[in-house]
Amino acid sequence: MTNSTMMMGFLLMEISGMWDLQVFYAMFFSLVYLVTIMGNLVIAAVTTLDKSLHTPMYFFLRNLSILDSCYISVIVPNSCMNSMLETSSISKAGCVAQVFLVIFFAFVVALFLTIMAHDHFAAIFRPLHYPVIMNPHLCVHSTLASLLSGLIYAALHTINTFRLPFCYSHALLQLSCDIPSLLNLSCSDTFSNQITIFVSSLVICGGCFIYIIKSYIHIFSTVFRFPVGADREKAFSTCVPHILIVLIFISSGIYVYLRPSTMSASIRDMVLSMFYSVVPLLYNPIIYSLRNEQIKCAIRKLITRRRYSGNALRTKEVFPIQLSHSHGFGNI
Repeated sequence: MTNSTMMMGFLLMEISGMWDLQVFYAMFFSLVYLVTIMGNLVIAAVTTLDKSLHTPMYFFLRNLSILDSCYISVIVPNSCMNSMLETSSISKAGCVAQVFLVIFFAFVVALFLTIMAHDHFAAIFRPLHYPVIMNPHLCVHSTLASLLSGLIYAALHTINTFRLPFCYSHALLQLSCDIPSLLNLSCSDTFSNQITIFVSSLVICGGCFIYIIKSYIHIFSTVFRFPVGADREKAFSTCVPHILIVLIFISSGIYVYLRPSTMSASIRDMVLSMFYSVVPLLYNPIIYSLRNEQIKCAIRKLITRRRYSGNALRTKEVFPIQLSHSHGFGNI
């Protein structure tokens, strides 16, 4: 019986022999995880509760925040737990799930960033036609199409990877399961897999990036014709954070997935790969929370409304008789 048929799981790399570094790694990425989750939940809650933010742009921003929370939850908690418990094993089913979900969320995030660029283009370049271009049906259908195409794309790459026989070893040179590391373990020819990954990534990421850049060329050519004032500042405050997130997301993806794979990796390489995997997910809530005036204003309104309702509730609890009497007297 060959190793490929006996293999029931994989061993992830661990930062062994350096307890201080293990603790620092787990604490740092746990903090990044908590900040990312809390920031994205705040954005999702604010854009849901504040009716003034029920627009296409914030509809996709809310979905993007939910996706980012799911994306980072696939990678970071398991890696931090393995580091603290000094365990490195992952079942084959767990590895399949991790690869599938990472590809799925990354693909859908790329599409959402492209749709958001289209939304900005329609809002600034064609404001009179904006309600028709970005109507609610289009928003819902484009979201469902992104999710469905993401499922198909992730399934194809996952199946194409795990149909290979893994007989060299079952030790992955990464802190989480990814396709480049898995291909290094296969004893069959992986050239077609590598070409498929490279071409599909180039087409998807390249196509999204080209469309986003083209949209923003049109957007800024229009914005620079605006008179200096509130309209120009509002346009820049909306578009610049989105461009930053796109650049960070695509450059991180290139570093993690399209760099040359090797049969040996240093701890520095592994930690950098993890770092570049989670940084774009952290930047989304930070950039949109700190730079977006509408989000900050909505947060202040919700806090004020909650504080006011809390004070009113305490007043009713302290003076229930007086309030009921005054209410009845007013009716007379």
